Amino acid sequence: MSEEKIIEVKNLSKEFKELKAVNSLNLNVFKGDVFGFLGPNGAGKSTTIRMLLSLISPSEGEIKIFGKLLKNERIAILKRIGAIVEKPDFYGYLSAYKNLEILGKISGIDVTNKKIMEILDLVGLEKRFKSKVKTFSHGMKQRLGLAQALLHDPDLIILDEPTTGLDPQGMKEIRELILHLSRDKQKTLFLSSHILYEVELVANRMIIINKGKTMVEGAVNDLLNMNKMKVTFEVNDSEKVTQLLSATAYINDLESVANNTMIFSMSSEKIAPLNKYLVENKIDVSAVIPTRSLEEYFLNITDKDA
Repeated sequence: MSEEKIIEVKNLSKEFKELKAVNSLNLNVFKGDVFGFLGPNGAGKSTTIRMLLSLISPSEGEIKIFGKLLKNERIAILKRIGAIVEKPDFYGYLSAYKNLEILGKISGIDVTNKKIMEILDLVGLEKRFKSKVKTFSHGMKQRLGLAQALLHDPDLIILDEPTTGLDPQGMKEIRELILHLSRDKQKTLFLSSHILYEVELVANRMIIINKGKTMVEGAVNDLLNMNKMKVTFEVNDSEKVTQLLSATAYINDLESVANNTMIFSMSSEKIAPLNKYLVENKIDVSAVIPTRSLEEYFLNITDKDA
């Protein structure tokens, strides 16, 4: 990824009377990132997004977007950003097409018929372009919100819970769209979501915040590799394996045994040596399945600050 910073936040804070919703937050989003913005409810995610979009002003700190101070060049910066914040709202009695046409004119964007249809196709609504929005499901309105965010071909796309209300197929399509925008269109995406599995599948970098503070930030793969993972070994004789490991340090990593399925909690560098050790001791290992989810990591990190 590029070293060009698209979003640079330094010591960002926001206070509401007695509540400090965001507390000296720092984060960096680089060009081409799909950046996961994670945190439990009340962590300060929505407040941060509203400050990034200049909907509310920080109490302290600095926001730079595209290398420019947001407080000094707000209009120029916002012209290059597309965003969904909470629930998108539309004219229910008008069609999907007409809504995008009107929104384009309000925003001062010269959108052609071809451009609108391309965007509706991109978000999977091309067959419903004539339908009134009041007939749309919540998930379809979410897709139309994405279409609105993409209408002016922004360089930075900020999505707050983009898969809310979507069924599994719809979530898959939005995930593919996010990857398409990043890989093929070279867009930078800032993705806030509580569906951690979805973030794990699309994000290359992430930050976890809690109580308005940064808990951890970095490359998704690097951060996940720092912690232990669950590793399932399927063997031909779990009883023999348990006896064999009782004289080794591996026994401390063994969490559970069911039939011939053994689950360990261990760091990634231990997997290959354990497998080799079992094979050398005449154990048939039919499968080694490492599983470590962003959800486990997220809970581990936020629990530390509880």
